[in-house]
Amino acid sequence: TTMPEAAEKKEEVVAPVVADAAVADGSDAAAEVSSKQSEAATKTKNKKNKKKGGAAQALPQVIDISANGDIGAPTDLTQLRKQAIIDRINALEQPPPPSDDPATKDFKFWKTQPVPQYGEADEEIAEGPLEANKPQSEIRQEPLALPAGFEWASLDITDPAMLDELYRLLNENYVEDDDNMFRFDYSRNFLKWALQPPGCKAVWYAAVRQSGGSRKLRGFISAIPATLRIGEKNQELVEINFLCVHKKLRSHRLAPVLIREITRRVNCEGLFQAVYTAGVVLPTPIAKCRYWHRSLDPKKLVDVRFSYLPRGSRMTELVRKLKVPKETVTPGLRKMVEADLQSAWQMTEEYLRKFKVAPTFTSIEEFKHWLLPRDGVVNSYVVEDPETHEVTDMVSFYTLPSTIVNHPVHKLLKAAYSFYNVPGKTEIVQLMNDALILAKNDKFDVFNALDLMENSKFLEKLQFGKGDGNLQYYLYNYRLKTVESDNIGLVLL
Repeated sequence: TTMPEAAEKKEEVVAPVVADAAVADGSDAAAEVSSKQSEAATKTKNKKNKKKGGAAQALPQVIDISANGDIGAPTDLTQLRKQAIIDRINALEQPPPPSDDPATKDFKFWKTQPVPQYGEADEEIAEGPLEANKPQSEIRQEPLALPAGFEWASLDITDPAMLDELYRLLNENYVEDDDNMFRFDYSRNFLKWALQPPGCKAVWYAAVRQSGGSRKLRGFISAIPATLRIGEKNQELVEINFLCVHKKLRSHRLAPVLIREITRRVNCEGLFQAVYTAGVVLPTPIAKCRYWHRSLDPKKLVDVRFSYLPRGSRMTELVRKLKVPKETVTPGLRKMVEADLQSAWQMTEEYLRKFKVAPTFTSIEEFKHWLLPRDGVVNSYVVEDPETHEVTDMVSFYTLPSTIVNHPVHKLLKAAYSFYNVPGKTEIVQLMNDALILAKNDKFDVFNALDLMENSKFLEKLQFGKGDGNLQYYLYNYRLKTVESDNIGLVLL
């Protein structure tokens, strides 16, 4: 899970779910002065030392003035030229600057995990689990050791006090942009929705508290059960989410311990695969998706610096360009109700078979949990044929606002995220245009969507702006050839 980037913004916006795991890899490297920079500096000096036109002349002299103001003997510029050559040689002897290519990085933590490593060519990959399932006798039954001063704790999501603790930990320490201007604000109802689907297990909420009197919540990671169809195979696994460590404690290397501990707990329940997303590149993504953004309140988005006014444009022009109608156009479009679930479930299952990697909602109860509308959490709509009363299409989006940090006027950015959309008789461009209208009428400021499934058909046509960052999809203990974004049918919160 990452905070998507503003469409017009040049800096990369934000922190990944597995940011702490990335730090644990030890992949940080200091930038070195490159030989090209030294060479360019030398060439500049040499050009300045040349006489324009005519025959070569004696180089001028420079009077050396010491730090205390004394004037020393003249210095021939030949000496400076020699020194520049020496400096260039020294620069060439330095190691090259670090590469951005993840294949060259040393992922110390992820090298110890059953995940595909860089250097494996797609054509050489045998798809499937990397490690066989282990018998319970080979799985550690006791929790892993934590650094001194910390202890494992149970977290009861149904307890309002504990839910408040989790809300505060995530609100203050989870996903934030690089400029510290926006921070995800998962509501308490959103957290209950995200963490309590059918089949959830309390033991899969791994919490770390500070030892002693305060026992403050300092770290968290979660797993929820899911069935993922990979090609023709239905794979039971877990979705990993909400890996979070308090900002002041990230040097304690709690993140890799949290990942290992949730792995152990999931293994103890007989599952050995997982799916997760991250804004950082780790070993090794199965797919790379890009966030796109549709401004619904462009003036507010510019005011809070989520996006920027295009050069040469005026605000009135931008507002006019991005204005959406007030009324939807699809006949029979209405809010989903419980009576629609059976039809919508079957229609969604059939639609998701188009994609190589997609969820399987194994029961109507599971589909109901994720798609039946919840105020302030998830909005779902269906299209009912006016004549046959058959449900033919579905569109949905969830609510994930961000706190706006240190702004004198605006405190919250209300964002809608495209969820599962099923075009049937209605073209997807029309369906999603109606979704923008519904979101605008519900006071959303921006509508975000990934370029997965068939979303690329409407992104540019509906004036979505392309974000700067990517969201990588990963499988744990499962090798899969690289999948294009339009063959991904899974949306993780």
